[in-house]
Amino acid sequence: METTGTRRSSAWLLVSWGLTRVILLLFVFKVYVFPGPDVTSDVSVIYQGWYEVLRTGTFPLDDVTWQYPPAAALPILSPALVFWLDYPSAFFALAFAADLAVLLLLLYAGLRPGRTLRGAWVWVAGVPLLGPTVYARYDVMVTAVAVAALLAGARHPRLMGALAAFGAMLKVWPVLLLVAARRRAAWGWAALTAAALSGVFALAMPGAFAFLTFQRDRGTEVESLGSLVFHVARQYGWDGQVLLNYGSVEFLGPWVDVVSTAALVLSGLAFGWLLLWRLRARRFHSHTLADAAFVAVLMFVTTSRVISPQYMVWLIGLAAVCLCSRGSRMKLPVGLVLAASLVTVLEFPIWFSHVVASDALGVTLLFLRNGLLVLATVLAARELWRSTVTGAAPVPVPAQATRAKETPLPS
Repeated sequence: METTGTRRSSAWLLVSWGLTRVILLLFVFKVYVFPGPDVTSDVSVIYQGWYEVLRTGTFPLDDVTWQYPPAAALPILSPALVFWLDYPSAFFALAFAADLAVLLLLLYAGLRPGRTLRGAWVWVAGVPLLGPTVYARYDVMVTAVAVAALLAGARHPRLMGALAAFGAMLKVWPVLLLVAARRRAAWGWAALTAAALSGVFALAMPGAFAFLTFQRDRGTEVESLGSLVFHVARQYGWDGQVLLNYGSVEFLGPWVDVVSTAALVLSGLAFGWLLLWRLRARRFHSHTLADAAFVAVLMFVTTSRVISPQYMVWLIGLAAVCLCSRGSRMKLPVGLVLAASLVTVLEFPIWFSHVVASDALGVTLLFLRNGLLVLATVLAARELWRSTVTGAAPVPVPAQATRAKETPLPS
């Protein structure tokens, strides 16, 4: 009976994923037009422009919008593998393939003893909440690497370390997956992989690390937590500007540098909390690795001076891995992230003009979305602390039930 139920649930997962993803493909291929600005222009204009430069063997040294680690060249160049399609179509097809890869990984993990398919359902339901933006950015590919790293973590720490480092060389944030790694092998292989990739790119392609100097003059992006200061200030005569700057729409003008500095301070405090947690944590369960990664990325997304809509894909992927474990205490924060994802598609792209104008609708959406992220961050951090530092130790499981329960990671 249980096997029949699992098969039925798996079948519904695949059907639901297929239906929702067909709808996303219809939007990115413009069979139907999604409301708001055209989110696919990043692929057809920006990514394809980078592709033309990268294929010559150098990075876009004169383009300040190139703000990514060197391995980001790989997803930008990857449409060349699908040579029979034009660049945008090939990119959408590869993003679709990455989405499918995440589903299969979560499905495989969810069918293991002591696991659940709730995580796969989070991915199936969460991704379409963001609309076609998911397939028009390379973040879904990075998320696939991060999900694979976390799922490999318990049994294959070397593979986890290598994948986390590779993900970090794609878009930095996957380095946070290692925050709860206890095996030296994970850290060692991460360092080795990062060093090897850095060396290869530095020798093979000029300007591999020029991106490090391209963020100094950034403002505060209009969707970030700090931007709320200026959305409100505009109602009282603040005389700054809203401009396309460094590839995103940002506030520029008086006090922006102060708010941007405050965001960096908040990120620093988040790092300090994570360090304190790591030093104080005494109980590491099989789900702690994913829970800690989810908390860490939540903290740095929420405090960042840029919260682009595609960042939510990272959170949905990590949330899905958390809920693959029956013991994870992240259910409420995951629900809040899904709610924030739904609000995100409303503020971008559907009503982005209202956000840029700082009118009542735009400001309300941002307060709601960012408020949900702040609440999710606080609750997730509290649950992580309780489960590993201050909470009661788990009740011993009878020997005959151990196969049906999750076991702590070995030291």
